Amino acid sequence: MITLTTELEALRAAGTVHLPGDPGYADACTPWNLAVRLEPAAAAVPRSITEVVAVVRAAVAAGLRIAPQSTGHGAAALGGRPLDDALLLRLSGLSGVSVDPAGRTARVLGGTLWRDVVSAAALHGLAAPHGSAGDVAVAGYVLGGGLSFYGRQHGLASAHVRAVELVTADGALVRATRDEHEDLFWAIRGGGGNFGVVVAIELDLLPISDVFAGMLLWDLSQAEDVARTWIEWTRDLPRSATTSLRFMRFPPVPELPPFLSGRELVVIDGAVLDSDEAAAELLAPLRRLRPEIDTFARIPAERLLDVHMDPPGPVPAVGDQTLLSALPEPALDALLGVAGPGVRSPLMFVELRHLGGALAEPQDAAVAAIDAAYALIAVAPAPTPELAAIGSAAAAGVAAAMREWSAPSVFLNFTERPVDARTAFTPEAWERLSSIRRSVDPTGVWVAAHAVGADLATESDRMNG
Repeated sequence: MITLTTELEALRAAGTVHLPGDPGYADACTPWNLAVRLEPAAAAVPRSITEVVAVVRAAVAAGLRIAPQSTGHGAAALGGRPLDDALLLRLSGLSGVSVDPAGRTARVLGGTLWRDVVSAAALHGLAAPHGSAGDVAVAGYVLGGGLSFYGRQHGLASAHVRAVELVTADGALVRATRDEHEDLFWAIRGGGGNFGVVVAIELDLLPISDVFAGMLLWDLSQAEDVARTWIEWTRDLPRSATTSLRFMRFPPVPELPPFLSGRELVVIDGAVLDSDEAAAELLAPLRRLRPEIDTFARIPAERLLDVHMDPPGPVPAVGDQTLLSALPEPALDALLGVAGPGVRSPLMFVELRHLGGALAEPQDAAVAAIDAAYALIAVAPAPTPELAAIGSAAAAGVAAAMREWSAPSVFLNFTERPVDARTAFTPEAWERLSSIRRSVDPTGVWVAAHAVGADLATESDRMNG
């Protein structure tokens, strides 16, 4: 039980803070990933920056830690940890975007979803460095680095951040840029929710109004030829192209279109930031494999959010990931052995995302670059605890099968389970992160999905109760 201070009671009366048993508690604690169960001492859904400040100050005064969360796409890494001394701070009620078309920038509030930013930017012939799903929040994505289909040309999304407004553990509202609170600005771009709760972000937008993008689709029986061709194709690919390859398995349900329902498929999708003629020439080796469906064409930049066919709303899911330094023939054989044709698998998809290009060029941020050639992600639906266990084991099996070719680092945006976050950073970056966190959060107020820069022994004690 928490001590209800006058401040917390006032916020509860206003409908901002919810305790177990209150009507709004369950909804406030339900993340986007419905397979995750969170049971904090309290939950808050502020609707303004002023309310965020009030919640932080009231929670700290009551002796509570604070777990910031935008949507909860990555909540799996937080699930299962004791939160009986923590307040879950959900930012879903704090949303909005304003675009400066002349300056090609956008200011987005802390719970804003990418689809809202993309739509607002498109009105001015601009694009944003968004991910593959429109209902991912800008904050969590950007503060973990952020991979987009613009990435090989334009780098990590965090490289496009101009300013971050956040509430620190002492309840102060701080604006961090390259020129003010520089250490905090450096740390939060990669260090995530370990330094404060982000209430607004200013982003540089891209001068892109349309893009050559789409997908190529084959039956999974052709996976070996398609994957081998794609891997070879990516080796000397210009940075204008950012694509992914997925082995996909869909249940036979009427909610899915016929070309997906009950099918096992191999899909290549992404974007080519070049002329139609150059893009067509670039895609020719893949098109010679005669895909069943080919949607690559010139489309408005806003429609790039539809290309990857991500779920349109919350789902229960489990998964695993690894970064790959290379994909030689034995690596492809290993991947086909656990995810290819003829394999009975509970996984909905196993995905390879092509990295390199600008993603490998260091920026002055906690996550400076991604030192890997590909990212591998395996995801399974998890509608029940039993299926979650089966799916988790299958996803872990895919990652284990690729261990020989795995890079030593991890990418926290894709990490669905607790890991030693030190592996996401260079030793020098980790030391700097630790120093910055000690200076801005000396009592360990913030609870992030991945504990960055914290006293790991203390964090481990808390996690194990």
